[in-house]
Amino acid sequence: MSEDPFANAETTEEEILAATYRALCTEGYADITIKSIGEEFDKSPSLIYRHYEGKDDLVRSCLEYLLEGFESQQTSGEFEKPREQLDEFVTSMTSTDLDDEERQFMATLVALRARGVTDEEYRQLFTRSDAILKSHLVSIIQSGINTGEFQQCTPESVAETLLAILSGVSTRQATSMSDEWVTDVRSEVNEYLQRRVYTD
Repeated sequence: MSEDPFANAETTEEEILAATYRALCTEGYADITIKSIGEEFDKSPSLIYRHYEGKDDLVRSCLEYLLEGFESQQTSGEFEKPREQLDEFVTSMTSTDLDDEERQFMATLVALRARGVTDEEYRQLFTRSDAILKSHLVSIIQSGINTGEFQQCTPESVAETLLAILSGVSTRQATSMSDEWVTDVRSEVNEYLQRRVYTD
């Protein structure tokens, strides 16, 4: 996600979520408060209470908005060129050319995913998002099998494997001082696809 996920915010609710996102980026979940969110909000902070019950409601709504945008970006397009689409998906998830906004976005998602360890509502949001991404990958792989571009394989298993690896890449990138290792991971993922999925 190369641009501000709230760049097109139009409604008051979206502007509040944008303020929540900015506060999360600067303070993190543990230190964020309604007051700090209000300081990032251009309008009267009292409007926040008209739309949201409190901090947790705000952060969960913000997370849902972020995930929906990420899902939309990663699952757009038809399945006319399955190999090209699968290559693009892997490349986008193993990028070493992230700008500051992309890194902040990734770090925020990783921090909120960690909330899912103890909070069922966060866990449900990420479980749903993972299922959407998996379904998209399964559709790409099945399309490639149907057109003969891909070998006969189990799309669900390949999709789960890719998501597990790429999720690990995102987590490590958000908490690492260097991206040099990402190139090696991408190379190994491509080797896996060559041996397990692609026909040539």
